[in-house]
Amino acid sequence: MDPMEAIKQTYFQECDELLLAMEEGLIAMENGEADGEVINAVFRAVHSIKGGGGAFGFEMLVGFAHVFETVLDQVRSGTLAPNNDVVKVLLRAGDKLSDHVAAARNGTADVQDADVKEELNAFSGTSAEAEAAAIAEMEALVFAPIHIDVDGEPAPKPPSDAWQIRFAPQPALYAKANEPFLLIRELKTLGRVEVHADVSGIPDLQTLDPGQSYLAWDIALCGCSERTKIEEVFEFVSGDCELDIREAVPRPVLEAEVPPSSADVLDAGTVSPPAESASAEKKTGAVQTAAETAPKQTIRVDLDKVDRLVNIVGELVITQAMLTQRVVECGQARSSTVVTGLNELEHLLRELQESVMAIRTQPVKSVFQRMPRLARELAAQTNKQVHLVLEGEATEVDKTVIERLGEPLTHMIRNAIDHGLETAEARLAAGKPAEGTVTLRAEPRGGRIVIEVSDDGRGIDRARVRAKAVEKGLISPSARLSDEEIDNLIFLPGFTTANQVSNISGRGVGLDVVRRNIVDLGGRIVINSTAGKGSRFSLTLPLTLAVL
Repeated sequence: MDPMEAIKQTYFQECDELLLAMEEGLIAMENGEADGEVINAVFRAVHSIKGGGGAFGFEMLVGFAHVFETVLDQVRSGTLAPNNDVVKVLLRAGDKLSDHVAAARNGTADVQDADVKEELNAFSGTSAEAEAAAIAEMEALVFAPIHIDVDGEPAPKPPSDAWQIRFAPQPALYAKANEPFLLIRELKTLGRVEVHADVSGIPDLQTLDPGQSYLAWDIALCGCSERTKIEEVFEFVSGDCELDIREAVPRPVLEAEVPPSSADVLDAGTVSPPAESASAEKKTGAVQTAAETAPKQTIRVDLDKVDRLVNIVGELVITQAMLTQRVVECGQARSSTVVTGLNELEHLLRELQESVMAIRTQPVKSVFQRMPRLARELAAQTNKQVHLVLEGEATEVDKTVIERLGEPLTHMIRNAIDHGLETAEARLAAGKPAEGTVTLRAEPRGGRIVIEVSDDGRGIDRARVRAKAVEKGLISPSARLSDEEIDNLIFLPGFTTANQVSNISGRGVGLDVVRRNIVDLGGRIVINSTAGKGSRFSLTLPLTLAVL
């Protein structure tokens, strides 16, 4: 494979993870959990997608992500409140960004985003002229000449509450799609900023390495009295840059003015080195804290390699069982060293097999997080008020099971919203809340996983289901069926209770696909329905397909 193509595939894999993180954050904002960390997570995801897209020349993706990012930046800074109207537009923008990533991956450019862009620009007040001005400002920051004191005259003392910042990005900062311009722009919200770019490190074009970082910035900040606010600006790039923050005007500080714990614990790489008088115990505590909060490291492994490992372990287990059987046939005593060694080998192989099986498992979260978008679209198409509840997203299941769960769950969510839930007027007339609830839940039970899709709608109208089945010739008019057998009629191919065909339902294709896919995975599906109260579809699936 071409090296550039391999890098591009890695970018799209990262986009999948970033889109999931973005979707999770937007859903949290929709649920009223718009705290600073959630907003920052969404901003970082969109920003990273934009940065990588720019490296590969995905202009439409980058253009839309830039508009999206501008609004998120305003929400992050507090200038735009994340109310319901704003979050609804952000959710639609997230859907469009997913479409842009898919279009870039497939090599198409048919994403219609003008309407969402217009809504985003209405919040940000951004125009084409404003965007051009922002780009010009960035270029001015990058290429501004350095002011050097050639006469040796001492520079005038800056005013009080002034800081001198040296910011030198490392290659890792750019690799993570961070932009120094955005950090410098954030500093401007703290006070008056004067920026000078250090371009002395840029080599000749023949020796320039695109993967290296040659620029640095000397920044004078006036009007900010708190050092922590400056550190917060560089918080997300603290490990990917050389950063020195110093007071521009040294002033004596009385011991009583300094809290006992101030300036003792500092993040490595974010500020100037601590004073020599700092105790070793406090330094050790800082290192331990950083180690405890460090994210878990992961690697991407080709699934074929994992499957080969699973097969080898399976063969080992079989071989161990054969050896044990041969030893028993030879009449070895249970207390013999050979039998004891085989028992220990069996124990270790069992642990090894469970560990290898766990490598193939992933949380069902990756599938569940696709459903809120589907629920929003169906709610808009059916003019119903829908609240989707997700539970057990951390439940882990075999990767192959996850890949094949998407289609069945999509059909079941569509069925629950279109057929199960009533309109707001009908629900109010029945004494229910206007907003219907659909719950998607996953939980492990023994060696299997149970996924439930339930709603608080009208339930299955068994008389209508039976009449439709007779009308379509699926059952005899004289057939005597139990409630369970009537419920299972909805899984027959071609069966539907819709009166007319729409773009949602009416063609009799859906639940028969669900049952076929679940059976193919070695599972089963059970229905529990109460008229007027709702229905629950329970899917029971194996946790892993490796043994199959």
